[in-house]
Amino acid sequence: MNTPFRLPLESKLLPLQPSRIAPDGSFEGYASLFRIPDLGKDVVEPGAFRDSLFRRGPSGIKLLWQHDPAEPIGRWLSLIEDSRGLFVRGRISLAVARAREIHALMREGAIDGLSIGFRPEKARNEPRTGLRRLERVDLWEVSIVTFPMLPQARISAVKTAFRAPAFA
Repeated sequence: MNTPFRLPLESKLLPLQPSRIAPDGSFEGYASLFRIPDLGKDVVEPGAFRDSLFRRGPSGIKLLWQHDPAEPIGRWLSLIEDSRGLFVRGRISLAVARAREIHALMREGAIDGLSIGFRPEKARNEPRTGLRRLERVDLWEVSIVTFPMLPQARISAVKTAFRAPAFA
């Protein structure tokens, strides 16, 4: 079977912030934050996701459980690179038994991590600091995970419906 997930993907884990968990499985938050070293000494630079998001769009980036391609648990509604990082909005598919279990664990605060699965396309190492700066990555998936890699990035809300911002 020819599956793209057999390629060597890297992953970076970020904690979720269990606040309001939506009955419909919707949630939002940051899957990656720019210019902050993670526990693996990687730093994602602004613009790193731009090309990949343009090529794939939300439907081309999978929402998985623990980076397992055999466990898709929903879909991404939007993935946006802003000044802070990669902001995501997704919905867990409550028609899937495993997704209902994960949703319950999120509501309890037992599952609190997001992780990006990617291939680095352009990176530079800094021998002095030991950091690897990720300047361009090919984003394949964002997973809900148990153990986060970057404690500062969290899901900010899990809600029933997303409202457009009011403009004055």
